[in-house]
Amino acid sequence: MYRNRRILGLIPARGGSKGLPGKNIRPLLGKPLIVWTVEQACAAVYLDRVIVSTDDDQIARIAAAAGAEAPFVRPNDLAADTSLIIDTVIHVLDRLAQDGEAFNYVALLEPTSPLREDGDIDRAVTTLINNEERADSLMYIGKVVLQNPLMAKRIDTEGYLHPFLDASTDGRRQELPDAYIPYGVCYLSKTSALRKHRTFYQPRTLALVTQRWQNYEIDDIWDFVCIEAVMQRIVHDQQRVSP
Repeated sequence: MYRNRRILGLIPARGGSKGLPGKNIRPLLGKPLIVWTVEQACAAVYLDRVIVSTDDDQIARIAAAAGAEAPFVRPNDLAADTSLIIDTVIHVLDRLAQDGEAFNYVALLEPTSPLREDGDIDRAVTTLINNEERADSLMYIGKVVLQNPLMAKRIDTEGYLHPFLDASTDGRRQELPDAYIPYGVCYLSKTSALRKHRTFYQPRTLALVTQRWQNYEIDDIWDFVCIEAVMQRIVHDQQRVSP
């Protein structure tokens, strides 16, 4: 049944980044960062095309060499710090539609979240399609372990601390209700619903929960160091159990 759906894999990767300049092509265990996501997307069974949306020629060349397509350049007004990712997604869908190519679903795969397990992308596809009568989109989320929002504080203009939320508490973290945040492992939506709501977080959005070690994404150098350390540990553990 999954083959009856046209599913686009879209990897957004603009050239500019204030938090970590050049992050999308920064080497991570011997590969440019974006290559990890390109290879994961190309290995997915149910993605019909894997396209990279970028304004940067070098990113486009690296992505294409790794197996993705970069058939057109992202306009500058969609590659600024203030640009919304949804506008980039719609731009790609519109450009493909001009060529007569339509997709039932679009999977957004952020290169700054390379900690995917084999099968994560296909698991998102099968989960949503198996539930397409009652759901329109799906995203991977991770449980907040140390920084529960109910423990958050704010600082007023005189330097005093106050609860950030009305329901904030100083209770034990272990006793607080679970909280989750989205990660860019995969955001998936019916194309029609995405155009209607202009977000992957819709009224009928399902969730898949990541494992603890996947709950990182790269915005600055410290995030990069954390992900690099996690990946090194995974490689070390795999080598240790290999015959």
